[in-house]
Amino acid sequence: MTSPEFLFDFGSPNAWLSHLVLPDIEARTGVKFSYQPVLLGGIFRATGNRSPAEAYANIRNKMAYEHLEMERFIRRHGVTRFRFNPYFPVNTLQLMRGAVAAQREDVFAPYVEAVFSAMWEHPRKMDDPEVFRAALTDAGLPAERLLRLAADQDVKDELLAKTNQAVERGVFGIPSFFVGDELYFGKDRLRDVEEEILRRQNAGAGAAA
Repeated sequence: MTSPEFLFDFGSPNAWLSHLVLPDIEARTGVKFSYQPVLLGGIFRATGNRSPAEAYANIRNKMAYEHLEMERFIRRHGVTRFRFNPYFPVNTLQLMRGAVAAQREDVFAPYVEAVFSAMWEHPRKMDDPEVFRAALTDAGLPAERLLRLAADQDVKDELLAKTNQAVERGVFGIPSFFVGDELYFGKDRLRDVEEEILRRQNAGAGAAA
């Protein structure tokens, strides 16, 4: 089967929580998730969606329940590496362009870990260019090269194309996951994602028998 996909934007705390849980799913299933950077702001504009903080602001008890579900997820998965970013919301345009640049420079995995950590483990104001540069440097990444490449039009166009493609596939928010053509939205669907991976593996094994 093709690799399941994880569509993410660093600005989503739920994407970070998913990132922390995915290694356990990979260990249980033997698959490796393909990380796909997209721009959440672009997805919102294209679909008319809004962040929970905006959408639920005037709904009594709704945000309190959202926080409760996050706390339950954290307890269920034994997450210890999470601190809410006091600068939230953070403009992630440069961070996501940097992710595309990191793919091209073959430093994508350490870049993802470093930026996610600087957002949700040791929170920084990552839409400040100097803070962003310092976070990359502290992580041992080629900060100047990545920042130069992130400013290239080809990188900007690639991020836009990835975002538009995600919308065309049905994505309306982050985190989103694909197993084949099956779309799953939200960290609370990870159990369903794992079940679909296993179902497809079992079906493939049965067909090969």
